[in-house]
Amino acid sequence: MKDRQGEGSSLGNLGNAYLSLGNHAKAIEYGQQHLEIAREIKNRQGEGVALGNLGNAYFYLGNYAKAIEYQQQSLALAREIKNRKGEGAALGNLGIAYVYLGNYAKATEYTQQYLVIAREIKDGNGEGTALHNLGLVFLKVGNPTEAEKILVNAIQVWESMRQMLGSNDANKVSIFEEQATTYRLLQRVRVAQNNPIAALEIAERGRARAFVDLLTQRLSSGSANSVIASAPNQDQIRQIAKSQNATLVQYSIILEDFQNPGKRETRESALYIWVIQPTGEIEFREVDLKPLWQKHNASLASLIIGNQEFLAVRSRSSFGSTQPQPDLPTLHQLLIDPIASLLPKDPNAHVIFIPQGSLFQVPFPALKDANGTYLIQKHTILTAPSIQVLALTRQQRQKLAQKPVNTRNALVLGNPTMPSVSPSPGEPKRQLDPLPGAEAEARAIAPLLKTQAITGAQGTKAAIVQKMPQASIIHLATHGLLDDVRGLGSAIALAPSGTDDGLLTAEEIFDMKLQASLVVLSACNTAEGRITGDGVIGLSRALISAGVPSVIVSLWRVSDASTSELMQSFYQNLQQNPNKAQALRQAMLTTMKTHSNPRDWAAFTLIGEAE
Repeated sequence: MKDRQGEGSSLGNLGNAYLSLGNHAKAIEYGQQHLEIAREIKNRQGEGVALGNLGNAYFYLGNYAKAIEYQQQSLALAREIKNRKGEGAALGNLGIAYVYLGNYAKATEYTQQYLVIAREIKDGNGEGTALHNLGLVFLKVGNPTEAEKILVNAIQVWESMRQMLGSNDANKVSIFEEQATTYRLLQRVRVAQNNPIAALEIAERGRARAFVDLLTQRLSSGSANSVIASAPNQDQIRQIAKSQNATLVQYSIILEDFQNPGKRETRESALYIWVIQPTGEIEFREVDLKPLWQKHNASLASLIIGNQEFLAVRSRSSFGSTQPQPDLPTLHQLLIDPIASLLPKDPNAHVIFIPQGSLFQVPFPALKDANGTYLIQKHTILTAPSIQVLALTRQQRQKLAQKPVNTRNALVLGNPTMPSVSPSPGEPKRQLDPLPGAEAEARAIAPLLKTQAITGAQGTKAAIVQKMPQASIIHLATHGLLDDVRGLGSAIALAPSGTDDGLLTAEEIFDMKLQASLVVLSACNTAEGRITGDGVIGLSRALISAGVPSVIVSLWRVSDASTSELMQSFYQNLQQNPNKAQALRQAMLTTMKTHSNPRDWAAFTLIGEAE
């Protein structure tokens, strides 16, 4: 169409996409073409954008001199055409380039100018970013006191921006992703000041915030539209550990920027671990993660994925090939060894792990110490997205306890007539394999829960969705489908009927009002989803949001036969002892006797309440 302006901006956008992929050469190539067209058609605004993009590409390449040269040109042009937002962005980019050059005086000067403009034009994002960058400068020059003041200010800006989003959960999660670095930086500052307990407050304030707002809103009967729950202080954190009568273990992965030959990279630098005893005592440990990538070219995420690939069976209905034994102790050395002496000696005492990022995928029960003992053999294990979420699931449980239970039945489903799904986008749909083990599991469990198992053609999505809101316990043994792009598309396979496709998605569960005290998703990958700063967006979060205080979900593709054994053992134990965490532990120990491989017993995790 000979639309030169459209051509230019498309080239610029392609450049940005390549920059996000880490292909700096391609980013620069497209950025140069964008710049040429903008100059040719005298599009001053477009020229400024192209100069800024080129500056960013050179910055990520680690060529700070070139980055500064382009940002200076972008700044001059923005001032000339009176583009205040563009001027602020250029000043901010100059400031951060000087940080990495080690010229902190210039970095401070440019960043302060950026802050003034951002405040003047009411650009909240710009103000938060400028404050974050100033905090970084003060940390680098060895003034953590000033850094702390500025970063607390930055967090207040971020939180007021989230407050303006009202009750839009998806938007809160996405904006939080961009803001999480400030919470991590403030944790580093407080640890540098030798104040790890104050750092714990920030670690807690920096996770699952959208989730906490959502649960608080739903617990208050959903009337408040823009609930912003304040994060707990250290006294409230101690109180939560006492009321749970559990040892809480909170992890925080600290990232830093490192200059490697030819490019700047963000890498894991440290793991912060806090152990909060049921007495309220708090201990802190720090683990250096730099040797992981310096010596082994690995990361926490790659270690965890390696373990999972080894442990995962292809699906509930088929066994994968046997792969070499992974280096499981490495995760134990990093996550458990530093705090082993702080964990309870009584194997029935509860240990609640509060992971972050890739750690949500760690199979804690299967972590093995140097003597070859699995963690589940020593401890009763639960997980939670944050300390505050624990306090909220406890409130959900108390709310449920006030309702009459005698009229409600358990809902047990196994091996419904399977729906057809497309293995990957664009491929033709094919029917999922039947799960005879899941059917046997449902038939064995149903009498224990004084109900009839629903199987085959009876297990339609329409029938199950109708029964779920009244059920006291929900047990679904079927296929789980993982959506790690959107998270809310993760689904449970049910029998299709009428016009529906038979898939019950996290998004649909999210809008339900459930009264079940326990939901067990005895299927593959049901603990998975999109991992965000707000936790895992998927089925488990949807169920807790719908009012369920205890959820049991799986971390990988589990085997049909051993899962059936594990689940029967779990409910038998639950008959004797209402403690769900202890019942799950006993079921794992029992299944371990006949299936020694952890992939057969360690996939399931209990999120939320044990009682």
